[in-house]
Amino acid sequence: MSPANLPTVFLDLQPAAVWAHFATLCETPRASKAEGLLREKLQRWAVARGLSAAVDAAGNLIIRKAASPGRENVPAVVLQAHLDMVCQKNSESAHDFSRDPICPVLRDGWLMADETTLGADNGIGVALILAALEAQDLVHGPLEALLTVDEEAGMGGARGLASGVLQGRLMLNLDTEEWGEFYLGCAGGLDVNIERQGQTEPLLADLQACRISLRGLRGGHSGVNIHEERGNAIKLLVRVLRELEAVFPLRLAALQGGSARNALPREASATLALSAEAMQVLPQWLAQMQASLRQELLGVEAGLQLELSNATCVQVMAPAEQAVWLASLHAAPHGVYRMSRQVPGVVETSNNLGMVDLHPNGGTCNFMVRSLLDSGSTALADEIVSLFALSGTKAEKSGYYPGWAPNPASPLLALCQSVYRAEFAAESTVQVIHAGLECGIIGAKYPGLDIVSFGPTIRGAHAPGESVEVASVGRCWHLLRSILAAIN
Repeated sequence: MSPANLPTVFLDLQPAAVWAHFATLCETPRASKAEGLLREKLQRWAVARGLSAAVDAAGNLIIRKAASPGRENVPAVVLQAHLDMVCQKNSESAHDFSRDPICPVLRDGWLMADETTLGADNGIGVALILAALEAQDLVHGPLEALLTVDEEAGMGGARGLASGVLQGRLMLNLDTEEWGEFYLGCAGGLDVNIERQGQTEPLLADLQACRISLRGLRGGHSGVNIHEERGNAIKLLVRVLRELEAVFPLRLAALQGGSARNALPREASATLALSAEAMQVLPQWLAQMQASLRQELLGVEAGLQLELSNATCVQVMAPAEQAVWLASLHAAPHGVYRMSRQVPGVVETSNNLGMVDLHPNGGTCNFMVRSLLDSGSTALADEIVSLFALSGTKAEKSGYYPGWAPNPASPLLALCQSVYRAEFAAESTVQVIHAGLECGIIGAKYPGLDIVSFGPTIRGAHAPGESVEVASVGRCWHLLRSILAAIN
């Protein structure tokens, strides 16, 4: 995007080239599996600058830039990030991710989006790579930009990357979210998808329909934030319904919650029917329940709200179906399952009950399981399958992807740490992240590829209010330039 067309919020941000590219990403819809418009725009941009640009069979964009003069024999470096973003918004927002631009605001040194996700994950990484491809004063060997698709919804781009496409033996992944840290490993995982066909019954005339909504949770990344014990709107609302039906028999018509498998559910709602007597005291009962949940989540979920509204329904679940779903969801695991013994302070295995969609004649839900150990994710997924098998409910495992095993002896890591020390007069730290990076999948296809990941400081990824620290983006740009210049 040219400086003349930049939205006002970007005009004074530095480095200007990086933020101009991020502005292009903000204006271009890029939901998972719908990155085509952005990919075509970036391919045209690359070709117009004399760069080699091609789209592979999986839909990934690969751009190559020749080495700067005198650096032709320096090892080639792969710069990798993903084009798609998690599309989350507050329920009252009218934003349409298929056509509307992201509208960032600048507050106290942080660029953020109020009602939607910002897409700094992984838009800043993409913008850094595009700036490197564009910069004429950059000192570097041959560069390969690997801009993948579908990372957030199953890592389809990395999965579909063919062996033999990449020529570089070093890779810098720019998809982590804490400045000053180099990442050397990540969790793998898989999904458990639940589906059940049900039986319906007509709503009895003496029952009144209503909707109970649980809102105001913080949400967040289902790997990065899972250890913070933030509330899960689905689990909390199921608990509310279970406690309510113990006092006032209810008939459930629908339950929806969450909108992304890899985001902690912030909102959920249930349509149900109760007797007239129960409806009279329901507001007071919900107020007490809200107070109780806020007390339990004190200091974590201050915005939790239970709201009651009018609703209509004609059919409800048969009692046996209602019992299966509420008991199963209530019993289903969510959160940290085990902490790592090998990497202190890091989650080893977890899962996220990310989405549920129940209606009178059946429904679905999704669990995303992560682990630093492949056996750990498989074992937890099998437990979830076994739980639902008790009721004869269909549960299938899918989308397995390997973790990224740390290599503390990585020469690229040693170089990155040395450059960081020289440029910032400080020591960096080395981390393993409990989130799914594409590094494990790509590394499995390219044995021997030396990989390190770093990025700016991002807060609230995968949730509305996502923000990125502007100053850390500038430091990332300086670090990237310096690392590329130091590779010999």
